[in-house]
Amino acid sequence: MKKIIKLLAVAFILIQFFQIDKTNPPVDESQDFLKIHNPSSEIAQQIKASCYDCHSNETNYPWYTYVQPVGWWTKDHIDHGKKHLNFSEFGTYEAKKQSHKMEECYELIEKGEMPLKSYTLAHKDAVLDDATKQQLITYFKEMENKLKE
Repeated sequence: MKKIIKLLAVAFILIQFFQIDKTNPPVDESQDFLKIHNPSSEIAQQIKASCYDCHSNETNYPWYTYVQPVGWWTKDHIDHGKKHLNFSEFGTYEAKKQSHKMEECYELIEKGEMPLKSYTLAHKDAVLDDATKQQLITYFKEMENKLKE
């Protein structure tokens, strides 16, 4: 049993040398969702707090991303999130895709699937109370309709 514990400890130490890339791509503000659509400061602040770490090129990597394998898991979530929606590149999407992304935003908030529970555990400012959920749902629905025009 002691050998297994020592082996696991050595493995844990060794994997710390394989850190994730925490470099964010440059942000073209002319393509950023918040710059293009200029929501109220309250809505913008909540979108930044609840969405931008995983859905933009402005990810803030917290201390725990320096501990592997947690960093690998977190980076995978971020990469997956950006693949589905990147607010920093929103202006590059075609109008139909922009509208669809707004629909997905409010649907996922309505279902309680976004923001992820694993994210809100460590980021209390990302937790959406009922009133804030409703504000964001209403906002994203309005944006969807506006983008369909």
